[in-house]
Formats: sequence, C-alpha cells, structure tokens
Amino acid sequence: MVSAFLQRAKELGFVGIGLSRPGRPPFFDKFTAWLSNRKHADMAWLERSVPLREDPAKLLDGCQTIISLAYPYPHSKPRTPDGFCVSRHADPTSEDYHDRLRKICGPLSRLLEEIYEGSRSKICIDSAPILEKSIACASGIGFFGKNTLLILPGHGSYVYLAEILSTVPIAFSPPHPVKNQCGSCSLCVDACPTGALERPFYLNAARCLSYLTIEYRGKVGADHGEITGKSFFGCDRCQEVCPFNGGKSSTTASLPPIDDFLAMDEKIFDQRFGWTALGRAGLEKLKSNIQALTSVGEPT
Repeated sequence: MVSAFLQRAKELGFVGIGLSRPGRPPFFDKFTAWLSNRKHADMAWLERSVPLREDPAKLLDGCQTIISLAYPYPHSKPRTPDGFCVSRHADPTSEDYHDRLRKICGPLSRLLEEIYEGSRSKICIDSAPILEKSIACASGIGFFGKNTLLILPGHGSYVYLAEILSTVPIAFSPPHPVKNQCGSCSLCVDACPTGALERPFYLNAARCLSYLTIEYRGKVGADHGEITGKSFFGCDRCQEVCPFNGGKSSTTASLPPIDDFLAMDEKIFDQRFGWTALGRAGLEKLKSNIQALTSVGEPT
C-alpha cells in the first residue's frame, strides 16, 4: 500500500512525501512563545486556532495518519517588462496554488478511500489551521532553515506544502528527522532587507516584506518601497541567497507593465489574475504596493 501511494505521489509531481502520526507537532512550544511575544503582526487568526494547531487530529475525527507532501514551484521569478516582479510562489500564469494543490492531492485522497473502504481523508493547504512545516519535519522530508522555511535536502525551499489527514492507520517505519544542515551559514539573516529575521529561526512578521505586501491591509510606505527589490507581491530574498536553492535567481517576463496594473479596474483584474495567487491581495492592495515602489524612482 505505502509503495503504491508513494509511486502515485511521485507521478503527480511531489518532491517530498512523508508520513507521521497526529499529536502535538514539534516546535509547538516555540510557536506559542512566538505568539506570546507578539511577533505575528495582526494575523489574529493564528491565536484563535492554537488548539487545532496543537492537535491536528481535531481537523478530522478519527485521524490516524498525516501524509506530508511538498510540491515544487518555479525557481524563475515572474517579472514585468519594465523591471518589477512578484514572489516565485505567485505564478501569474497558473491557478492559485491553494486550489491547484487540492486538485493535485485529490487522486491520492481518493486512492486511500478506494483501498480502505469506509475510510475518510481531508486535504489541508496552508490556509488550514495546521503547523505544516513542523509536521513535515516530523515526517522526515526536511528541516527548518534559519529563514524559518522548510528546506528539502537536494531540492531547497521552493515548495508548496500540503497534508492529507486520513483515518487509515497506514503502517510505516518511524521517520528519522532530518538534521538541520544550515551550519554556520547566516546568509538569509544577513540578506533580509528589513531585519525581519531578528535572529536565526525567528521571524518578526510585522517587518517581513512578504507579510507587508500580501497579508497587511494597510499601505506599504515609501521607506519600504526602497528596499523591496521592485517586488510588489512577496519577497524571496532569504531564499535566493540560500545555498540549498543553488543560488538561482532567474526571471521570466510573465507579467504586464506596471502601468497596466495601475490602469486596471476590478473586472479586468479578476479576469486576468483573480484566479491566481495575486488575487489573494487584490487589486487595491497591489496598486498600493506599486505606488510605494514607484514613489522612490523608476527601476534601473
């Protein structure tokens, strides 16, 4: 059963597959301490979902196995013809990754339910109240980097994460946690343009450009516009310098010029980008981010 499942997952494109049992995830106490120190900015939903994050079995009654999955996203950064860009995970030519991953995970979920008649499963993406990186570590597919992202040895951190919770008690050998391999490297901490990585393994979300340009409902100031690297959605700086990502920093012209974004109305935006990851921020937020960037001069 396990070998057939793993083979199907690889055929679907997953680069990391691991299994673990439900229970309190590793690093849960560090997560709650991080919340207590108010390092999660205004993401209040993280506080409200603590009981669920402590016990993922609460997301599926009778859960006995958690399958952690890592799916790659492009190393190439989307850019406009005039030199602006967005984070790599926000591929403007593909369906929003939440929807896309659910569809890709669907055959695996159905495979479990077909083999084990009467079993149930639940697909979770990062919008679910689950400590996916911690659980992925418990499954043995990767380790926490100093940039607080999951790193898969041999692949890096350019991955989406998903979980399938199942009532099936899948038999598997206890996973061996992957030892942290960052060593003395501090490139990610040194490269963070706002100092959001206050120290290794510790992020102040309120200063993170990804948070400020995506989740934050306020306006990004011109002071941040100077240090975004011309990115108006997300930031990849701590990943770009990571040796596990191979130092690759290519771009692909898959976005229209900035003036096109500024001239768009909601209807046109929804048609062109509402179904992509850019839709998460919305047109008004993207325009605000762009205005912060353009107020400090044109890209070189």
